Amino acid sequence: MKLAKITKSIILILCCLISVSAFAHGVDEETQSFLTSNKGVAFGPFLYIGAKHMITGYDHLLFLVGVIFFLFRTKEIITYVTFFTIGHSATLLLGVMADINVNTYMIDAIIGLSIVYKGFDNMGGFKKVFGTQPNTKAAVLVFGLFHGFGLATKLQDFKFDKEGLFTNLLGFNLGVEIGQFLALGLVLLILTFWRQYPSYFKFSQITNIVLMAAGFLLFGYQLTGYFIS
Repeated sequence: MKLAKITKSIILILCCLISVSAFAHGVDEETQSFLTSNKGVAFGPFLYIGAKHMITGYDHLLFLVGVIFFLFRTKEIITYVTFFTIGHSATLLLGVMADINVNTYMIDAIIGLSIVYKGFDNMGGFKKVFGTQPNTKAAVLVFGLFHGFGLATKLQDFKFDKEGLFTNLLGFNLGVEIGQFLALGLVLLILTFWRQYPSYFKFSQITNIVLMAAGFLLFGYQLTGYFIS
């Protein structure tokens, strides 16, 4: 009976993810209009857009949930999130400033796989299957680079004015960090509450299976978009 309930819950979560996966990097019409019409420095609006984008960026948040799922010390959480931040900040700035073009669907497909990787890693999959454990900090940094290119690619889709570009990008990047901080704060509150109960470890494997399934779903969605676009 319990297994049936858990299975139904997983299916429900996946259905919800299917419905929102198309909007993981969605940009509403108001934001699109602003980005295409803006002229010159607009630090504040870009900061707001960056924060909103991160809070609604389900792929980034799912990856970070995987990263912090088994981290219990504040120092460890800060360390791993810092590695991720360094990675995505570097490629976000480099990608836009150097006008490095990456296919949107392919980079988002890789981001989907990063979620699969973290869920698999959390279940000890690498040790069980391959007999070795990759450097987790290095993996978070590398995937952070891909996540940053995802952000850069989305910005490059809009041919906005280049005047004040660096200042605007700094605003956007700071906004992303603020959004990440707020979203992670909420996630940590939920995880901290859940960790008080035995079910946290009891269902940890199922939780990470759901995480992997969500990553595969996002990967498949983006790959489908690549082939039919």
